[in-house]
Amino acid sequence: MAKAPKILIITTSAATMGDSGEATGLWAEELTTPYYAFKDAGAEITLASIAGGEVPLDPRSLKPAGENDASVERALKDADFQAAIKATPKFDTLDTEGFDAVFLPGGHGTMFDYPQDAALAALVSDFDARGKIVAAVCHGPAGLVGAMKADGTPLVAGRRVAAFTNSEESAVGLVEAVPFLLETRLKELGAQHEAAPDFEPFALRDGTLITGQNPASAEPLAKLVMEALA
Repeated sequence: MAKAPKILIITTSAATMGDSGEATGLWAEELTTPYYAFKDAGAEITLASIAGGEVPLDPRSLKPAGENDASVERALKDADFQAAIKATPKFDTLDTEGFDAVFLPGGHGTMFDYPQDAALAALVSDFDARGKIVAAVCHGPAGLVGAMKADGTPLVAGRRVAAFTNSEESAVGLVEAVPFLLETRLKELGAQHEAAPDFEPFALRDGTLITGQNPASAEPLAKLVMEALA
């Protein structure tokens, strides 16, 4: 029997939009949909975060019970999942040697703590250099902007990447709230940014780099990750 793939998920720890005080965090579906896709496919999952402790969930990503995406409903009733998101280890305290993939779910919180985290950039760079899977969805690719190849060029340079688009940021009215526009930054770093129409599911794989555009892209992204790990 093949060994179960081991996937490290690293979430944001930013609960507010910078100094504005406006609540943000992880977008629930972008964690729960891949989490259960991975789990149901037999993968071993370790959930960690930037700062450790409880993962802040963007209040806009949670509706009353019974009104959420199926994976979010499942997570709300899953005692193990609830325990995991309330007490995550700080990702850089873990031995990451045995992992086959790292996955960065989005939510606007990621725009405030992923990009300037040197340890995250180093981990992403290391996984990529070793041919391990690096996956990110929506604003999760904010965790790729600081990562470098061994030659000092940006990790995303010359690679096909999907991420939350400028037009989607405009549609949700948060262009002024974020420190930079993710699509613009990725292009500045040399990425070949690709996109579907606003809020349509879109995920792509470029070698070991797998990215998705928005919350609806979490499911196709998870499929691509499991295919890559097979």
